[in-house]
Amino acid sequence: MTNYVKELRDINVQNDKLRFRFNLKRISQLLGYELSKSLHYKPIDIQTPLAKKKINAVQDQIVISSILRAGLPMHEGLLDVFDHAENAFISAFRIEDENEIKIKVEYESSPDLKDKVLLLADPMIATGKSIINCLDQLKKYGQPSKVFILGIVASQEGIDDLNKHLNESVDCFVADIDPHLNDKSYIVPGLGDAGDLAYGNKLNL
Repeated sequence: MTNYVKELRDINVQNDKLRFRFNLKRISQLLGYELSKSLHYKPIDIQTPLAKKKINAVQDQIVISSILRAGLPMHEGLLDVFDHAENAFISAFRIEDENEIKIKVEYESSPDLKDKVLLLADPMIATGKSIINCLDQLKKYGQPSKVFILGIVASQEGIDDLNKHLNESVDCFVADIDPHLNDKSYIVPGLGDAGDLAYGNKLNL
């Protein structure tokens, strides 16, 4: 995983958008594997061509939700691991003014979340506000039994803020943690704007 994160951060590799998206995807596959160890399993009998075999099967109903647009490659990676999962999508973007940074959630689409396991993916966890706002918005679809937050790079401040605002039913899996944010609340050293690097620059109107 370390080498994939290195390529995501390296300005000499970032120009290759295909590789950037692919690295987001395969890091998410590894994060998905790690979080799978925290799921609930039940032994069941399956029939092979030769005999019956008892095997542990996941009991949780999983819903994968990505924060648009940067979370889409992560969504694909998680679906590779949890291919029977349901899917949700939510948009969140920052609005900067002179006094503070606000997060606006403008769109969401989700199945029923009641008593299910929600995986919420966002590559960059800076202040943690996007995650908190998106979870608040998704509450209307039901209360999950468990929430896993997945990120590629997080700031220590963002992780600390999530720990303060979220309860014990929420766990966070990230590939790397950076020490601080700058005065514009960007992760330092970070890797830049993951959405732009994955899909091209956007025009802010």
